[in-house]
Amino acid sequence: MILALVAVLYSAAAFAQTDTPMVGDKPLVQVKPKGASKGTKEAAAKGKPEAAAPKGKPQSTAVRLQACLDVDDGTKDRLNCYDGVIPPQPKPKPAKAKGVADCRFFKEEDERLACFNGFAESIPKLPKN
Repeated sequence: MILALVAVLYSAAAFAQTDTPMVGDKPLVQVKPKGASKGTKEAAAKGKPEAAAPKGKPQSTAVRLQACLDVDDGTKDRLNCYDGVIPPQPKPKPAKAKGVADCRFFKEEDERLACFNGFAESIPKLPKN
């Protein structure tokens, strides 16, 4: 008798286990915290300056561009940092850049780097809180 009871309870427990926990008829939804985005963790692990933002405070584009100035000048790493802030969208023959966002249109890496450097260096230093 006890053996039959154990077998029934054991099989019921095995059927009750599923991959997704259920609440009534609906699956239980798990919410990730705001600061747990995958891209931020990967960028922080790679040591990118734009990922150094304090939790809960998004950085402005100007602050992120200025953080790229800490990377050695004229290197591919600095250009990658700028491209992380403003992704490139090359055009065949762009005009002279009127704003920092226009730098993404330059196809040549040296031109794009020089364009970003010009704008990032002309941004006044913001006070740190």
